[in-house]
Amino acid sequence: MPDIRRADDRFRTDGDGVSTWHSFSYGAHYDPDNVGFGPLIAINTERIDAGRGYELHHHADVEIVTWVLEGALQHQDGTGHRGIIRPGTAQRLSAGTGVQHSEQNASVDQPLVFVQMMLRSQHDAEPEYAQVEVDPQPGELTPTVAVHTGAELFVVRLTAGQAVSVPAAPRSLAHVTAGSIELAGTTLTSGDEARLTDEGAYDLSAAGDGGEVLVWQLQR
Repeated sequence: MPDIRRADDRFRTDGDGVSTWHSFSYGAHYDPDNVGFGPLIAINTERIDAGRGYELHHHADVEIVTWVLEGALQHQDGTGHRGIIRPGTAQRLSAGTGVQHSEQNASVDQPLVFVQMMLRSQHDAEPEYAQVEVDPQPGELTPTVAVHTGAELFVVRLTAGQAVSVPAAPRSLAHVTAGSIELAGTTLTSGDEARLTDEGAYDLSAAGDGGEVLVWQLQR
């Protein structure tokens, strides 16, 4: 059976204009039984007030994948990339031997909400940046940005009455970002997550008006 993790059970960190909900052990929230799922080691939902954000900070040996849900994210990193990331763009920063980056709310009056995910990386060279414009078609598994590890990220949008089949994988994780989705008779809402290990293919279907899900297919 899927391992269901509810939004209300996620660890929460509050800072200066920033609130973060963590799916895995992170910072002060240490849980030895929840340090990762395959190569995934972080799924953080970030809410940043207008004009606030994270100053330059350091990462190494991880893939950092960002998916904006609401607002505009101003990004800058040591590879020379800077710009505004909005909903519909999947961004990946392979930290490699080490990189600094910052993330700020680009708006002076609107909040920013995004999901940032980290994976153990197989990229051991200089940092590398990529972004992909994604146009999810309702009822389909839509691929996003490639990562340097045995994993693929898809986004799924389902409207009322729709369903999609997710192929078998050694591990699969479905993280709901909006609305309501049903998996194996269980309704998942925004912030809820299902983790599956060696369970074969499974179906995601719209509950009510449907919603959006990020699906990781993991090869180990």
